[in-house]
Amino acid sequence: MKILLLSGGSGKRLWPLSNDSRSKQFLKVLKTEQSEQLESMLQRIWKQLKSINLHQSSYISTCKAQVDMVLSQIGSDAPLIIEQQRRDTFPAIALASVYLYSCIKTDPNEVVCVLPVDPFVEKSYFEQVKVLDELVQESGANIALMGGTPVYPSEKYGYIMPEKGKINHSPLSYLKVSKFVEKPMEDQAIHLIKQGALWNLGVFAFKLKYMISILQTMGFPVEYIEFEKVYDQLPKISFDFEVVEKADNVIVVPYNGTWKDLGTWNTLTEEMDTTQIGKGIISENSANTHVINELDIPVVVIGVSNIVVASGPQGILISDKAASHKIKDIMKHEEERPMYEERRWGWYQVLDYGKISDNLLALTKKIVIDAGKNISYQSHSKRSEVWTVLSGVGEFALDGRLYEVKQGDTLRIPKEAKHGIKANSTLEIIEVQMGEELVEEDITRLFMTWDEVIKHCEEKIKEKEQEA
Repeated sequence: MKILLLSGGSGKRLWPLSNDSRSKQFLKVLKTEQSEQLESMLQRIWKQLKSINLHQSSYISTCKAQVDMVLSQIGSDAPLIIEQQRRDTFPAIALASVYLYSCIKTDPNEVVCVLPVDPFVEKSYFEQVKVLDELVQESGANIALMGGTPVYPSEKYGYIMPEKGKINHSPLSYLKVSKFVEKPMEDQAIHLIKQGALWNLGVFAFKLKYMISILQTMGFPVEYIEFEKVYDQLPKISFDFEVVEKADNVIVVPYNGTWKDLGTWNTLTEEMDTTQIGKGIISENSANTHVINELDIPVVVIGVSNIVVASGPQGILISDKAASHKIKDIMKHEEERPMYEERRWGWYQVLDYGKISDNLLALTKKIVIDAGKNISYQSHSKRSEVWTVLSGVGEFALDGRLYEVKQGDTLRIPKEAKHGIKANSTLEIIEVQMGEELVEEDITRLFMTWDEVIKHCEEKIKEKEQEA
């Protein structure tokens, strides 16, 4: 069985700490079991997969904007399938299926199990996922789902309505699916639960050839390179709507274990082992109040209960916990550049951004590069940069030449100049960008590894010596 983790969602639900490149699964707010360090939902679920040896057959489907964040959190060898543009779960699963089929040469009869990357679950969840492999093979079903036993009449989840009666000729009892109901009102949810409905947990299992045949019927190529060329032609729609609800012979396995969607500040804070992360004070008479503060200034809450305060470079949220889910709708039309991002080499935070004149913008960042890591050898067509080294030592490459850098050095990088830097010890840098357009997409990467940069610079030196 191949496991596909979906990790490409946008970042409005836990604003202001989440953004388009740092959506909810990347927030480090969950306590690890064996240390005082905090971990993200992605790190937690990847560790759980490792504990039962499922990680070796697992792949992470993510969008281009989130690649560095994934690699930063679970390692540079993470097996990624990358969307060049975010389009919804049906295109993402289609792309991954074609990748498995034409690049990995997976047996078409092998089962693919799709999981969301961000639920809060325990080991029993994955044990049940493992059973789906045999269930699909033995039952002859086109798709097998996992349905959670509802603990309250939620309006946020979809519901699966099974047919009455169980079939018991497999290791785990399953039910045939009668219909689906998407996010009902509370009174309807109560009625559905009384009839035996289950929450749709977003877990899908199917034979690879089933998905490939759907794409062929739709007229799409099933060779990865050709499929990527027409990716933007796929309908921007969920896998539930495009495939599951149209399929014949769909079954569901009830799951009674721990499962929580930590998609709002209210549900997320329920699983936090502390009421406060970052600088701040919460008074004793502020009951059920949480502060998550990523700014270097204190947040003080006095005599206010049942609220969440989240503050970071993107903004500040103060919300009644029960109403915190509304932030997604409130912010859905706001176009924001990410003010904080983790990268495979470290992280950066935007400190200031503004217009100097009609045709000139300025942006100031703090950049931290972890010891032994490097920024790619790159160039920018629309901006120049000035770097000031606050601490650490490293190697700096500029247009084919290498320089040693240390605390206090100032590095000037003209527009179009090729440049990169490696941290021999952790480097802290203040970067000031100036140009007509200041966006992360204005980057041409020439080399990713520092060995490639050194080799390039040595070749440039030899060329100059020969010319002389």
